[in-house]
Amino acid sequence: MSNNLAQATLGGGCFWCVESAFLQVKGVEKVQSGYTGGHTENPTYEQVCRGDTGHAEVAQLTYNPEIISYRQILEIFFTLHDPTQVNRQGNDVGTQYRTSIFYHSDEQKQQAEQIIAELEAEDAFAAPIVTEVSPLGKFYLAEDYHENYFARNPENPYCQAVISPKLAKFRKTFSGLLK
Repeated sequence: MSNNLAQATLGGGCFWCVESAFLQVKGVEKVQSGYTGGHTENPTYEQVCRGDTGHAEVAQLTYNPEIISYRQILEIFFTLHDPTQVNRQGNDVGTQYRTSIFYHSDEQKQQAEQIIAELEAEDAFAAPIVTEVSPLGKFYLAEDYHENYFARNPENPYCQAVISPKLAKFRKTFSGLLK
């Protein structure tokens, strides 16, 4: 990885939604779906979906901080999902769908904690934010068929019902940050 690029690893429910949004953001060079935060070595999607690996579905972003800041990434992240739901996002239920920020540095940890405190002070959500802020452990790349899933499967009923509405809201809210 080039010295001018950084990484962020975020869990906001199903990784297909998080990936599809961040692929559209200026300064985000790459987005990879994967798993982290658990105890099973080399987990498969099926294992993670069963909920017994401890892993969260995450999107790992490689971005240029000269174009988009980590704070801006977190601002987008908090609009893409409901950070007040414990171990679920909508109908997706289980620890693998937990709201989570896996930080790569102490600075990222501080920024994540700061934005959560600000959102709480503003009463930005109707319930308390339950987003887990943890150090990034081993990141496991998801299977190839998850890569760019929404773009390759727009007719999938899940994509139409869940991802499309979130992306429409995202594009409207962050139009100035889109590629």
